[in-house]
Amino acid sequence: MRFGVRYALAHCNGTMAVLTAMWAAGLRRGDELICPSITCWASALPAFALGATVRFADIQAESLCLDPAEIDRLITPRTRAVLVVHYCGHPADMDAIMQAARRHKLKVIEDVSHAQGAMYKGRMCGSIGDVAAASLMGAKSLVAGEGGMITTNDPAVYEAAVAFAHYERHKHVITSPHFIDLVGLPLGGVKGRLNQMASAFGRVQLKHYAARIAEIDRAMTRFWDLLEEVPGLAAHRPLSPDLTMGGWYNPISHYRPEELGGLPVEKFIEAVNAEGGRTGRGVNFPLHQHPVFRQADIYGDGCPTNNAFAGQDVREAIGRLPVSEALAARALGIPWFKHDRPELIGRYAAAYRKVAQHAHALVTD
Repeated sequence: MRFGVRYALAHCNGTMAVLTAMWAAGLRRGDELICPSITCWASALPAFALGATVRFADIQAESLCLDPAEIDRLITPRTRAVLVVHYCGHPADMDAIMQAARRHKLKVIEDVSHAQGAMYKGRMCGSIGDVAAASLMGAKSLVAGEGGMITTNDPAVYEAAVAFAHYERHKHVITSPHFIDLVGLPLGGVKGRLNQMASAFGRVQLKHYAARIAEIDRAMTRFWDLLEEVPGLAAHRPLSPDLTMGGWYNPISHYRPEELGGLPVEKFIEAVNAEGGRTGRGVNFPLHQHPVFRQADIYGDGCPTNNAFAGQDVREAIGRLPVSEALAARALGIPWFKHDRPELIGRYAAAYRKVAQHAHALVTD
């Protein structure tokens, strides 16, 4: 599998890769980062290590990825970068995001932890922005034990990443005048290198990854094709053939309670599990409501850290990100099929179909 970029640099985990990508993109003390509220905390929290503030954006209702219109709403003179998450494998609207970012002279960081191998209009996710970061931990579709990676086409970004977290071992690649006098020194004060065993493990996984995600795609497509006309459920997958889901990490379903007599998602989940269908909540808690961003004083500043770094209260009012806040009631997890086994997939799909067809009876229970 090829990532479609000039440079790739392995890291010890995805969180370190995100931190390195932020620093290499120029995020520094006092800067602001725009990030979708619906994502893992590791997409945003590394900004605190750089003294930067996170400004949370709403998502698009169908893709569940960053709404490009939010960039214009959140932009300030301190905004340095936009972090884009290809959420649960669905590519974000990169054309609109890149246009908005370039208009405001912002760097674009892609978080590809959910979407290794996903394609966006002929380009691989992670090859479109200025730099990308990905987790390769054991639960992801591309695994290197516990590892991470950044990718970029920009030699300056690559050299910055090396200088930040890969001191000593890669000093021969540094040519930039910004770092040449500090070659080999630990500029980030951290060690981001991937250990040798995980690196060897990841190289073997990479040889098989294209074939494996092709089978995952066949299996997940089979599951959703079986549920195509079932009310209350809609696939979280691109409508355009120019976009693909890669390894379908953490697959989820849109949930439409209005098509099922208002049946709450919790009851639907309980009923599907009772039928042997296996489901759960599946989506992240909105980060703009998370205590670590609203309450935690991590560095002893006397106020929430995100506010301290901003010099003002940057907490989004409850209700300001409506799509993010409503998502928990309008999405659920579905099985992640790694192999295309028609009989097994059919049994799981039948459980979902049965519950949806009898949803009105469950509403009255």
